[in-house]
Amino acid sequence: MSTRMARPCVVLCLSLFWSLSTVHAQSVEDVHVVPRSAPKADSAPRAPEIVPSGPGAHLYSQSRPLRVNVDLVLVPVTVTDTKQQPIRNLGLGDFTLYEDGKPQPIRYFSLEAEPISIAVLFDVSRSMTDKVDLERAALVEFFLNADPRDEYFAIAFSNRPRLLAASTDSIDDMQEKLTTIVPGGPTAMLDAIYLAQAQLRSAKYKRRAIVLITDGGDNASRYTMREIKRLSQESDVEIYALGLFETFFFNSFEEFMGKKWLRGITDRTGGQTVTVDSREKLPALAAEVSREMRSRYVLGYTPTSAPLHRWKNLRVEVKSSGAGRQFHAHFKNGYYAGD
Repeated sequence: MSTRMARPCVVLCLSLFWSLSTVHAQSVEDVHVVPRSAPKADSAPRAPEIVPSGPGAHLYSQSRPLRVNVDLVLVPVTVTDTKQQPIRNLGLGDFTLYEDGKPQPIRYFSLEAEPISIAVLFDVSRSMTDKVDLERAALVEFFLNADPRDEYFAIAFSNRPRLLAASTDSIDDMQEKLTTIVPGGPTAMLDAIYLAQAQLRSAKYKRRAIVLITDGGDNASRYTMREIKRLSQESDVEIYALGLFETFFFNSFEEFMGKKWLRGITDRTGGQTVTVDSREKLPALAAEVSREMRSRYVLGYTPTSAPLHRWKNLRVEVKSSGAGRQFHAHFKNGYYAGD
């Protein structure tokens, strides 16, 4: 019996295109990012591809999204309260699961505490110049609240993404490399997400996640928002964004749209975007996200509706513990049934 994680549904697609300046010859830590041509209006966008350079290029091999006939659908769910604190003491009866608006009997239920393969993405663009020390502090707090068995990749991005540390490097090595980076240049956040997805294809653990630390926006990627949303929708990688938005006055359209763009990507993966309005709060936020990632329920059900070979919408509701404490469920809100 094959199992598939539930896959998210498309809520909103922005088709905004940016271009990068000419990419210079790069080392193994860098990656050449090649955009697809614009998709036709009557067809879904094809998955973008990375063309690597240097040794180890086989790590970036492209595989098409897998869609199989599903007997048991597994839906990962994280539950938080209004203070973003994870809720760990819920039972099967606290959840209601819907497929295409119809309630489904939950046949599998667990609270997972398994190690995760995580790609940590650091924004080191010009806008982060006076925030990079807090970014490093946030990394420390994230690791302090992590599972020591976790596997990590680290990617830094400004005008292009760079693989800062591979899974064979230690956390100390990762932190040391981050201290040597001088922030500067534009922001290629979408290209960094794509590189992270490529790295995680060869990850050690089945559960995989991206943690993105940024002040939002993108003005240098070759991949489009539409392509990255589609890629995130068809992967089994949860994406969490720690967004730093401490001003109501934005210097560019990209900064203004940053929070909305982040949520448009993360919310469809079962992750979420959490934001702070003061840079001093960033380390504590990183600790909260790290704890939340390790408090995940898994609901399983056998689909009964037909036909197959199409998109299924999912919704999860969770009971709150009274009027004074409301809970919020984060989950992947759809999957492709069939092949």
